[in-house]
Formats: sequence, structure tokens, C-alpha cells
Amino acid sequence: MKINITCNDKYEAQKFASLIFIKGGKETFFTSILNIVENELVISLKDKSAHSIVLKDKANVEKFADFIQSVIDKEHKLVSTNILECNVEIVKE
Repeated sequence: MKINITCNDKYEAQKFASLIFIKGGKETFFTSILNIVENELVISLKDKSAHSIVLKDKANVEKFADFIQSVIDKEHKLVSTNILECNVEIVKE
């Protein structure tokens, strides 16, 4: 399954893609969503750190939260991320 998430700008898209998935090691660092405030997403990583990502709007936050839930529940795995300007394409299997 594939989804496109629109971030606030190119920097947020690069940060978002690098925080949730590392291509070289095929490893997912993302562990949970800690908080959602309007269009801001606060996520937790495996190292217990928390990071804020600003998406374009609340609809993108909700779309990502729905998509990632099965990864959090370990039903699916992230397999790739691709950055296209302000957009991040995320693929899970």
C-alpha cells in the first residue's frame, strides 16, 4: 500500500522521511504518534526521542495516522519513502 503525505515545506518533507524510515538499512525508526496538534505531528522513535513534523494540514495528519497504525501494530512494515518536493511517498507491505 502506498500513500502521499504533503508536508509544510521541503525541509519538513526531508525530515519526515528520514525520521520514519532509513533506506540503507531498511529499518523503521518510527514507534508511535505521541501527539497531534492541528497540522503538527509529534512522533516517537526507537531511541525514545520525540520529534515534531509540520504537515500541510490536518487532513494529511489524519491520513498519515490512519496509514501508519498497522505499522505501529506490527501488522505491516514500511518498505520505502520517496521525497518529491513537499510530498513524501510512503510504501508499506
